Amino acid sequence: MSFETIKDIVDFNPSRPLSKGKEFPFIDMASLPVNGRDINEVSNKVFNGGGAKFKNGDTLFARITPCLENGKTAKVENLPVGCIAHGSTEFIVLSAKSKDDEDFVYYLARLPDFRSYAISRMEGTSGRQRVQLDVVKNYEILCPPLEEQIQIGRILSVIDDKIENNKKINHHLVA
Repeated sequence: MSFETIKDIVDFNPSRPLSKGKEFPFIDMASLPVNGRDINEVSNKVFNGGGAKFKNGDTLFARITPCLENGKTAKVENLPVGCIAHGSTEFIVLSAKSKDDEDFVYYLARLPDFRSYAISRMEGTSGRQRVQLDVVKNYEILCPPLEEQIQIGRILSVIDDKIENNKKINHHLVA
């Protein structure tokens, strides 16, 4: 393992082509769970040229108060194949440099240490504080080799799948 900055394994807010004035899938801040992985709702909205652009496999990280403190972070997985979507200007998009590493990047963004680092560096007026992208890019981690990152992401993803399945079972038992 070696110390690296997160930007060594993540592309932040990567350039993604979308045509202005056309309708595309849209994810707003309210669709991100507070402490979960999966996005609640995807709608369609005309792209006006602003906001985050992302695809399946990317992680959406809320950068504004109180959403960052509340844990709003999600992995994009429910878009049509090959689709680019857009969303809030208050998202930082984390895209794994290695496709095999997408789960690890999501769980890295969920780490309490990473979140505390971002929260402690928020700037702005009360009620509208944000963490700046350059601050997040410089977060240092003790990074395991890629093979271990993949294994970590896979194991944690299986656990999240089980948790989600148990929630669905409990919901049906109550109903």
